[in-house]
Amino acid sequence: MTDSSRRQKESLPPSANKNYYPAFLDLTGKRCVVVGGGRVAERKCSALIRAGAKVTVISPEITRRLEGYSEKGLVKHIRRQYKKGDIRAAFIVVAATGSKDTNKRVAGDALASHKLLNVVDTPSLCNFIVPSVVKRGPLTIAISTGGASPAVARAIRKEIEKLYGPEFSRFLNVMKRVRQMAMREIPDRRERERFLRGLIGKIFTP
Repeated sequence: MTDSSRRQKESLPPSANKNYYPAFLDLTGKRCVVVGGGRVAERKCSALIRAGAKVTVISPEITRRLEGYSEKGLVKHIRRQYKKGDIRAAFIVVAATGSKDTNKRVAGDALASHKLLNVVDTPSLCNFIVPSVVKRGPLTIAISTGGASPAVARAIRKEIEKLYGPEFSRFLNVMKRVRQMAMREIPDRRERERFLRGLIGKIFTP
């Protein structure tokens, strides 16, 4: 084993259960590299684009949708296999190829460079995982089982989607305007908080 491969192996995280720190990242203008061009890579790119990231896709072949993204300038496509150094300027790295060896190589390079890394279907190689998400306008609900069962996370997401339908987005926009009005009209902070809590309590009372 060479020194380089030994360092790469040592940089990979253990497969033991992890306690994740939940966070929402502002990716506006951040460079993100997705290695792979299939359907999974497509979904990863779609989410990153919606978050405002600058996305580079590295893959010899990509899906039609990714081709469309590339033509519209939403992603930069490098039409070849992954090479060491491709992730040098990346903030987030996603390994989404069909090759376990390639994914492991990307993971080793990313972790050695202290990048945020997600390897699809392999939580043991990641230093962050992507939750199942319910999005209703300003509301974002993230569900994760810590990699134990993505299927359970998806099932819970579907239940939450029933509880909070598309109309909840409109409700939150109204509440935003009410809060802005309260900030102007009720200068006392405690009185303002009582008003807002009282209003929300009436709406959500069983």
